[in-house]
Amino acid sequence: MSPLRFALAATLAGPLLFGGIAAATDWEVHADAEVVEVVTTDAGGAKRKTKVWMAVLDGEAYIRTGGSTWGQNVERDANVRILAGSEGYDLRAEFVTDDAARERITKAFRAKYGWFDRLVSPIRGGRPKIMRLVDRGDE
Repeated sequence: MSPLRFALAATLAGPLLFGGIAAATDWEVHADAEVVEVVTTDAGGAKRKTKVWMAVLDGEAYIRTGGSTWGQNVERDANVRILAGSEGYDLRAEFVTDDAARERITKAFRAKYGWFDRLVSPIRGGRPKIMRLVDRGDE
């Protein structure tokens, strides 16, 4: 193989062989988890770990909050870590603003958490912050 072809092959295959491209997270394996932990960074730089509900819809994971400190942290810095079972995932949280999508996601939470979801809805407020969890490699 010529040096040029070798360099081209290494450039294209290197990230695949050495982990430079992140694989998409398979959220279905955590779909039945009652809670996950979200790790955010407070304004002063300290890490905050909070237990939250997570819903999986069409293979994507969603979390939500009302006016919580961890939600404010995500508004400041969308990079989060999710702890689910024995796994940890470094992710980015994207706020969902589309009303139709928000309605579908809310229904997924209601289907998973039932009447208790309706009970705590007033605590979250009229328009909770709904976030889609995205692999940072997708940036």
